[in-house]
Amino acid sequence: MTGRIYLSPPDVGPLEESYVLRAIRSGWVAPLGPEVEAFEREVADRVGTAGALALNSGTSALHLALLALGAGPGSVVVAPTMTFAATANAAVYTGAEPVFVDCDPATGNMDVAALAEMLGVLRRSGEKVAAVLIADMFGTCADYDALLPVCEAAGVPVVEDAAQALGATYRGRPAASFGRLSALSFNGNKIITTSGGGMLLSDDEALLARCRHLATQAREPVPHYEHVDVGYNYRLSNLLAALGRAQLHRLDGMMRRRRLVRERYAKLFSGVPGVRLLGDGDEGSNCWLTSIVVDPERTGWAAAELGAHLAARDIETRHVWKPMHRQPVFAGCRSVVTGASDRLFAQGLTLPSGSVLDDGRLARVIGAVEQFLDAR
Repeated sequence: MTGRIYLSPPDVGPLEESYVLRAIRSGWVAPLGPEVEAFEREVADRVGTAGALALNSGTSALHLALLALGAGPGSVVVAPTMTFAATANAAVYTGAEPVFVDCDPATGNMDVAALAEMLGVLRRSGEKVAAVLIADMFGTCADYDALLPVCEAAGVPVVEDAAQALGATYRGRPAASFGRLSALSFNGNKIITTSGGGMLLSDDEALLARCRHLATQAREPVPHYEHVDVGYNYRLSNLLAALGRAQLHRLDGMMRRRRLVRERYAKLFSGVPGVRLLGDGDEGSNCWLTSIVVDPERTGWAAAELGAHLAARDIETRHVWKPMHRQPVFAGCRSVVTGASDRLFAQGLTLPSGSVLDDGRLARVIGAVEQFLDAR
């Protein structure tokens, strides 16, 4: 079997085609419409929140969430350093200052002690903290039983960045239900996709209504165009919502496939000293991406060497996120750093994990890894 093997490509088929065709034939081809409304209800029901707001990206959801909570110039947003740039960028869009907190080395999620330290520093300096952004990394929920009391004690609301975690659970509770506001992403590489898109969820219907207003150019409910606030063109297309509804129906099956892939990788590396799976053992994970962490002092080889070996065989891999405190654009930002995220960046490698990774392609990846290990 030839052809490039990708990390997490879209998994779409006949069901998605039928939903999108139905939406086209309905005449609702512009933004908003019945598919959007149904998609919002279905995702809110799946997550268990009072409401949802369908948007054109997960980044838009984070931006609106922070605006609704009062983030802006003169305020601070606490964010994980081990995350994709969109998490931190959303804070910058509001004019707030992002400050970064290191991660738990076992999962890549926010370190509880480091968060407490950062909030203590900000409290002592008298700064306004608009929100704590907590991300669920690679489909594994953060340790909310430990994190939420720290935020509550500091009097700071939580925004859950569950962009990678739809379908995951933490102690039986769904991802995207832990924040005052929570964000999902339906980008092309996510567990389900609307091509591009996202969603904001909350039990606070007043906050959602505020975000809905801002997302539709902040038009006032009068016969002419009237604007009291600066708004945004952030709403989701009816056609893309139809695609998302079909994907949502298939979510559980896609998670099962990704878990099977993860289990095969776990078996593959179980006898290799110095290699572990990031977040291994979390039964609530949606297994969006499977990353290994390599200790080169024990293995005699580095994660980057395996990545280069697989790249030469047309198999895509990726480093885990480069920490935000190491990004040139955020070089001047404050942070509480333990070194955990730096080590994960240096030692982590994400392997092909998608639900379209069929048995033949998975065997090709495993065979290439075995070839690399045998050579060492």
